[in-house]
Amino acid sequence: MKNGTACLGDLIPRWAVLGCCVVLLGIPAVADDEVIVSSDGTEIALDELPTPQDRQPADLPGSVITLQVENDVFTTNNDGQYTHGMQAEWLSAPGDVADFIRQGADVLPLFNTDGDLRGSFAVGQSMYTPDDISDPNLIANDRPYAGWLYSSFGLISDTGQRLDKMVLSLGVVGPASYADKTQQWFHEVINSPNPEGWDNQLHNEPTVNLFYERQLRILTPFKVLGVEGDLTPHYGGALGNAFTYGAIGATIRLGTDLVQDYGPPRIQPSLPGSGYFTPRGWDQPNAYVFAGVEGRAVARNIFLDGNTFGSSHSVGHKVLVGDLQFGAAITWGSMRLSLTHVIQTKEFDGEDGGDQFGAISFSMAF
Repeated sequence: MKNGTACLGDLIPRWAVLGCCVVLLGIPAVADDEVIVSSDGTEIALDELPTPQDRQPADLPGSVITLQVENDVFTTNNDGQYTHGMQAEWLSAPGDVADFIRQGADVLPLFNTDGDLRGSFAVGQSMYTPDDISDPNLIANDRPYAGWLYSSFGLISDTGQRLDKMVLSLGVVGPASYADKTQQWFHEVINSPNPEGWDNQLHNEPTVNLFYERQLRILTPFKVLGVEGDLTPHYGGALGNAFTYGAIGATIRLGTDLVQDYGPPRIQPSLPGSGYFTPRGWDQPNAYVFAGVEGRAVARNIFLDGNTFGSSHSVGHKVLVGDLQFGAAITWGSMRLSLTHVIQTKEFDGEDGGDQFGAISFSMAF
């Protein structure tokens, strides 16, 4: 319950979200020389699936800029928990990666450099508050006020059947993130109550975090009532003083021309997706709906556990958490727009209910 409003996250037990992940990932991964079976029983060799070269028009350089906004105003309209995030990302054209970066990627464990390599750079800001932002005093049984300002450098490898993503994030939490100023300014603009408790936020601390994700196309294409579908399991994790966790989950999509991308992007930690997509031209609009689940085993979350190197307000995290998301995306010409609704299980003991928020992303290829 947030400010007296029932949260859908209360209706989704943590075990149910994690169980869905296990069931979806019960389909075994396949080796490079094996086949997949579509819903009509047809066997399709992995090497017959579209490759990045098949999907990338020769006359397009393929760099992509993506803008993302996540906010609870899109769902419950109540401030609290993860209340806002925004990120701008640039993704290079396929193969537009310096040789020394490619050589370094060759020695990374789990990262496959056989596909088209793309580099990425992003900047973003996220903010977290307790449910009651009108109280200027420290609220001991709710999460700390916290902001995060960061930049990230990433590398993506796409083989057509598998997408690997490695991201190094460098940032800062605390007053230096300017999250307090951002929220106070925005609330003035929209004539919303002023958040009063930012004096109790986490102290300044630099953050260094490494994120890794792998998505697999193990069931594609299949047909549901004549509509194309795919199932994309994923696994990954994070290591650093902001987040440390392991994750597993899957996403199912129904629509047209699904090989254009691997799903819309989200701000981490989240279900995976990518700024990557392949434009088809203004005469070929495409769209799909999607739903996904992810379970995470969390070892550290600075936005709940508090500062690493000093005392601060903290509430202690739950070890097992889960996300459910659903939404839609449309691609038209060189643009892609996606809308996502996210429901989360409780992240800490004493939380009234799981959180929920909406996400909007807009990508443009050049």
